[in-house]
Amino acid sequence: MTMRKYILLYTGLLLSVSGCSLLELDESTGLDREEAYSYFSNVKGLATYVYSQLPGDLGVLDGALRESATDNSVYIWSDNSVHDFYNNAWSPNNAVDNMWSKCYGAIRSVNSFLENYSQEKLERFRWNDTYEEDIAKATMYREELRVLRAFYLFELAKRYGDIPLLTRTYALDEINGVEKTSFNEVIKYICDECSDAAKTLPVSHQDFWAETGRVTKGTALALKSRALLYAASLLHNPAQDADKWKAAADAAYAIIKENWYSLPKTNVDPLYDKNGGNDVLKSPQLIFERRNGESFDFEANNLPISYEKGKTGNVPTQNLVDAFQMTNGKDFDWEQITPGQNPYEGRDPRFYKTVLCNGDTWMNSTIQSYEGGKDGAGTTGATTTGYYLKKYMNETVSLAPSNEKKKPHHFIIFRYAEILLNYAEAMDAWKDADYTDNDHPLSARAALNQVRAAADMPAITTSGDAFTESVRRERRVELAFEDHRFWDIRRWKIGDKTKAIYCIKITMENGLPVYKKELLETRNWDDKMYLYPIPQTEYYKNPNLGQNTGW
Repeated sequence: MTMRKYILLYTGLLLSVSGCSLLELDESTGLDREEAYSYFSNVKGLATYVYSQLPGDLGVLDGALRESATDNSVYIWSDNSVHDFYNNAWSPNNAVDNMWSKCYGAIRSVNSFLENYSQEKLERFRWNDTYEEDIAKATMYREELRVLRAFYLFELAKRYGDIPLLTRTYALDEINGVEKTSFNEVIKYICDECSDAAKTLPVSHQDFWAETGRVTKGTALALKSRALLYAASLLHNPAQDADKWKAAADAAYAIIKENWYSLPKTNVDPLYDKNGGNDVLKSPQLIFERRNGESFDFEANNLPISYEKGKTGNVPTQNLVDAFQMTNGKDFDWEQITPGQNPYEGRDPRFYKTVLCNGDTWMNSTIQSYEGGKDGAGTTGATTTGYYLKKYMNETVSLAPSNEKKKPHHFIIFRYAEILLNYAEAMDAWKDADYTDNDHPLSARAALNQVRAAADMPAITTSGDAFTESVRRERRVELAFEDHRFWDIRRWKIGDKTKAIYCIKITMENGLPVYKKELLETRNWDDKMYLYPIPQTEYYKNPNLGQNTGW
């Protein structure tokens, strides 16, 4: 068979798979099943396709980040669907961020792979020089895909709560009648799959045929850590069962104790390098990422309107800025600010990696976000909060038509700082800030302060509720714009406390900037929004799905 025919058949297969929704799945792929799994190139392609469905929240909602549906950010253009999360337009018929079909399509691909791949189908190639390598990779793909299936199940469960737990392929006449499985049972399945796959997966694919960018042992355990943290949180654990918090602490410590990852200083971590691109892959805290090709779309969507092709897009709020403490560990006091004083001097070093503010230099131009400035109020398309986004932005790209320069923009899914913060939160909720034992020699306080030390911030010394709030603040600033705040608000059930969105008003008086914190907007909140509505189109196909409370 010619290579051209392989490509055509494989392309047909992907088109068929990607076109399936949960309630339209069938076994027809346009490619004979025996042939699909009888060539290693096809097997690899089928496995890699599942990776292609991984989320990359670098503008997943037509340029908007989910962060802009939280008190961390605003998307300035009113016609974007991200506003529907909080303007009473969200409904089963307007299923914003609808991941139902995409995730179940990926899950179906995994189920089909696990049911149809076998080494025997590749046996005729045993005399090839690469046969042993090919078989080793294909065998490992099975474990990788089990973890990815667990990941997609988690993506669904964190949105919808109880969901159908599909672990095999279904015929069309039965898929429309599947029942939902409880959130806790889904989480248990996810954790069992991750634990089992982790036994086989390598710590690093550098030592396994250099197949970098794929699921590792750390990926599996990081997913388990996140899943158990969500399961222990108030949204899914209203009785605050301490055993669930212990399980979450155990899962996080299972990674910490191995010393596979480390947390470098913020100012030298490649994760924050302004050159971005593939440099971020060198960070010793990186666990798993969605790899993307070269582009400058993220810069175009978020650069100030005064920049070449800049559209402003997602802009940090004053709420987020205020979460960044001063380097002495204290909050900035807006009541004590004086004319001409720079309120951004002496902030947590992570602030300068996350936010662009008035007077900052970026791409050889100075940000002017004061009223009348080229990037400020009064200019059409300028920021509405007084700030611009810096995190993930690559200063070395060029959007000039005569000199375009693009860079890869990889989306971080799991990193070590999250694991330390998962552990701190779980240990604090299970026991307290300073508890240790033989199985948990690291206290919640020690884990939290490791993250702060990497940013050269002073240690947290408070206890009780104040310590809990410090953990939450640390997640907010450390993981800003990494698709955590949206879900943290929900699992902590603090949605009603995040409605007021603040901005900074900057005016020039006698040549000096004067800063005033103001209320920008008050968003709507309803407790039904802690879970997504089941898309109405899916309910019509299968009434057994029911609908989440309030929707």
